[in-house]
Amino acid sequence: MKTHLHQFAAAAMTVAGLAIVSSPAVAATPIRICTFPGSPSAALDKAVAQDAFKTAGIAATLVENGIGGDDDDGVSLKELHRTLGHGCDVIAGFPRSSVADGSGNAMRFSRGYLQANYVSVAASSRTQAATADQVVAATYGSPSQLIAVQEKHVHFDLENTPELTVDAVASGRAVRAIVWYPAVVAYRQAHGAQQKFDVTKTRSPYSDWQLVFAFDASAAALQRKLDDALNAMAADGRLAALTQAWTLPASSEAAQASKPAFAYLDGPVPAKGHGMLRNAGYTAGNTGHMVKISAEAAEPSVASAPSFDRVQVAHGKSLYGSACAKCHGANLQGITAPALSGPAFAPVSGSHLTIGGIYSYLSTNMPADRPGKLKDAEYADIMAYLLSENGYGPGKAKMTADVARASTTLLNAGPLGAAHAAGGTSTASAK
Repeated sequence: MKTHLHQFAAAAMTVAGLAIVSSPAVAATPIRICTFPGSPSAALDKAVAQDAFKTAGIAATLVENGIGGDDDDGVSLKELHRTLGHGCDVIAGFPRSSVADGSGNAMRFSRGYLQANYVSVAASSRTQAATADQVVAATYGSPSQLIAVQEKHVHFDLENTPELTVDAVASGRAVRAIVWYPAVVAYRQAHGAQQKFDVTKTRSPYSDWQLVFAFDASAAALQRKLDDALNAMAADGRLAALTQAWTLPASSEAAQASKPAFAYLDGPVPAKGHGMLRNAGYTAGNTGHMVKISAEAAEPSVASAPSFDRVQVAHGKSLYGSACAKCHGANLQGITAPALSGPAFAPVSGSHLTIGGIYSYLSTNMPADRPGKLKDAEYADIMAYLLSENGYGPGKAKMTADVARASTTLLNAGPLGAAHAAGGTSTASAK
């Protein structure tokens, strides 16, 4: 899946070529700083960059159009790494998550300068009872969508951008929205401070993100200087002053603590259900596409995982590399989309995800740029690869799409993965 970095946009913010004053003792060649095109946090990213580089005594300039934003399929780690080697030296406003951590060895990251969460937003002027007919807006192809499908007994309105997602609440098209909090701030700035929202932090593995500076892997010295500068700004209060308007209010944390955690449904399935995901015309070919989700949370049985064979794993790995790795990482570690291996995805015990739920979501919603573009057998092969990488061993029988979709087995780490997590010598599978 692709988390659309440029889809974090809630307002059109063009990066200006802003020169940053530096100490005369520093070399004349300025460090080139880029921000993501249209990001709702772009104004903050520029302000923090300006102060941080000035504090570090480093000459720097913000580069306009340093990161390409023309591709609706988002920005891959490979593209970002190539950008850092040519058009930019630093990327400001890189959203980083412990669940979707794509650092690997290709990039370095500074300490965070803003905790940027996904939140539930409602219009404070509108009182709505919690009913089964609630419409909740979310941003298509982003963590917002992953968080939204965990809710029960609601209809979902999928919007193309975070700005439209917030506007769905402001205009009354939706009772609530799940959206990145910087998009709420940007919406208020663009439409007037009089726009009031009730904001509550969501409880999901995909909720918590940090804005950081991203560097090429070779830029260790620059990273250390920026970390020192950010630490100094935090110590004297400048960082808090810069980020105050973008910081989630403490009241939203208290409201979140009083609510139960989200529980995953058994994934979107092409069958009768209560909630619906509506693709709001993301692409011409998908206009009006409806994806239904089950009405009740799954009650999975304690059954064995579906059987799959080695040929499927090999083919699934190849398909994953071409259709999924750009967002989820070559080793399933997560880049701009959540990790698909490890305890956040397949814990040793206590999972809320079922194999059938994951397969159904995968086959109806992925890849994010062209949902459902693969054949059933190809989705089954990718599922076989995911199971293999999470500790399930291959068998003799080939897994079919129908078998994968029907599985109610919880996705806890397979025997090999559990042994590895417990300190054993086994590994999930050969990489």
